[in-house]
Amino acid sequence: MTLAELLAERPVLLADGATGTNLFDMGLTSGDAPDMWNLEKPDNIRKLHQSFVDAGSDIILTNTFGSNARRLMLHKAEDQAYELNKAGAELAREIADAAGRPVVVAGSVGPTGDLFAPLGELTAEAAVDVFAVQMEGLKAGGADVAWIETMSASEEMQAAATAARNVGLPYVITASFDTAGRTMMGIKPSTFASEMMSGPEINDDERPTAVGGNCGVGASDTLLAILSMTEAEPNAVIVCKANAGIPVVKGEHVHYSGSPELMADYAGLAINAGARIIGGCCGTKPEHLMAMRAAIDAHIQGDRPSLDEIVAACGPLANPPTDKSDNPPPRKGRRRRA
Repeated sequence: MTLAELLAERPVLLADGATGTNLFDMGLTSGDAPDMWNLEKPDNIRKLHQSFVDAGSDIILTNTFGSNARRLMLHKAEDQAYELNKAGAELAREIADAAGRPVVVAGSVGPTGDLFAPLGELTAEAAVDVFAVQMEGLKAGGADVAWIETMSASEEMQAAATAARNVGLPYVITASFDTAGRTMMGIKPSTFASEMMSGPEINDDERPTAVGGNCGVGASDTLLAILSMTEAEPNAVIVCKANAGIPVVKGEHVHYSGSPELMADYAGLAINAGARIIGGCCGTKPEHLMAMRAAIDAHIQGDRPSLDEIVAACGPLANPPTDKSDNPPPRKGRRRRA
């Protein structure tokens, strides 16, 4: 079943949790490439995917966030991009197909880590080629959709979207609004959503299946971005995949402050804010997802939340917008889906 078909059947879908932080709990060492475990420790990747499916996820992301050739150069593995992506998709596909219910395999595509010309050496054409190799591997391994995530620059988003269309994969794009309510490159949530869903550059049938926010600096900040996106594009499918609270360094480990109870509250607020795909990013474990699954299943649609309600449930903004125009407009009451 495709992501679009599953969205047509259900009002809200549960995505999965963190990949990297959960793999660290399995023994991944700082500086190592998580993607290499697709070949070196596939049973660990199967175990991670299975834990998300068991917790109730409708969408699982492949362990391929950094599997583009530019990023793999850091590990002298750039020539393994296609192989790593194909293996990553095959592992997720295996678990999804055995779930006994529809589970979408989303091919995770993260940023290259390079700046685009003229600030850096990466050109749009080269970026499209890099992403296309990654997505060809994901498609060959059985991914249902390209999940372009944690983006911050318009040029990179457009390059990844072009690659997905060229390869023939439907795609989702999420950005990280981690810099005073904007991406690192200064893009506002409302601008991002409108450019992706309503911009004149592409045909309607080539637009993303969904757009949204992921990672960032905490659940409250991501929910604020979601309010802006759903206000700008009320008919779009919006993804909300926030971190499980705020990271706190304890010795050699990074602990995320969000409890399962907090993430359950976050899930309910995300639905009321208009999100239709809800999951967790860094720090989100299966126990968080189980609480979120229960909250989604029991949810009764309410009014769009105010910032005060978000802060009361999920904590203060970690990096609040400095420009008041970046805040969502006052609550206008209940928004119901057709």
